[in-house]
Amino acid sequence: MASLKDQLGGLVYSTEHGDTCPDCRRPLAECACAEQAERGRLAELDGIVRIRRETSGRKGKGVTTLEGIPLPASELKALAKALKKRCGTGGAVKEGVVEIQGDHRELLKDELEKRGYRVRLAGG
Repeated sequence: MASLKDQLGGLVYSTEHGDTCPDCRRPLAECACAEQAERGRLAELDGIVRIRRETSGRKGKGVTTLEGIPLPASELKALAKALKKRCGTGGAVKEGVVEIQGDHRELLKDELEKRGYRVRLAGG
């Protein structure tokens, strides 16, 4: 394990380049860490979209989550916007998982199957 000095002792800002990435130590304009993470996320997917209803940590309010959609982040946001509009509710995209407020599993399953995705209802 690295010492505390090594963990906290990285360059954060340079007057020559501006902000730097804490992972690769390159200027943020040249950093490719986010792109590599996105490619890694897409490579791990198996092509099946899993739909589940979750209530944990939400004070009993139900949220429908869509996991495993094989799209890059920008296209995933556009798809989430269309699905939220179809359901007539709000939601968000967090770390590659689309969250839509309320229980809309069947409606979302039908909509995603129309768009050509393999869909599986997960959870209880």
